[in-house]
Amino acid sequence: MKKLIINPWICTGCKACEIACSFAHEKKFNPRLARIRVTKMEEVGIDYPITCRQCRDAPCVASCPVNALTMSNEKTILVDEEKCIRCGMCAEACPFGAITLHPEDGLPLICDLCGGNPACVKRCAVKAITYKDVDVAIQLKRDALVKVYSKPILKAWGIASST
Repeated sequence: MKKLIINPWICTGCKACEIACSFAHEKKFNPRLARIRVTKMEEVGIDYPITCRQCRDAPCVASCPVNALTMSNEKTILVDEEKCIRCGMCAEACPFGAITLHPEDGLPLICDLCGGNPACVKRCAVKAITYKDVDVAIQLKRDALVKVYSKPILKAWGIASST
């Protein structure tokens, strides 16, 4: 299984991923129609792409009163447009704010990984968004945490230099 890996430390905030996503799904260049959204985190000075994280126990699926959302074998959330009553409960239930509603028809906009070939990954010039196997993703996350937290710890112990 593969997942999107987001590295906010190198995201430039260009929003090319939003444009690529909206075109891939809607054939329109409109960020409001994208299944990914770049948010600026002013307090830390980074831009952060937000998209579905394919939660193991997806609260969006559980919240749907008409069972219009299901999880595929690839762990993407599928929307049954015929069943969906456009209530927005899935968007409210998402703990990451990754679901928005289509501005014209009210259907939930949820990342489906473009069927295994994510448009956002192809358009990210700085590679802030990549598509990796889950095992690789877990190791990358561990490596990043070690990199971020080891310097202050080593410095506090007098092992690392102050640079």
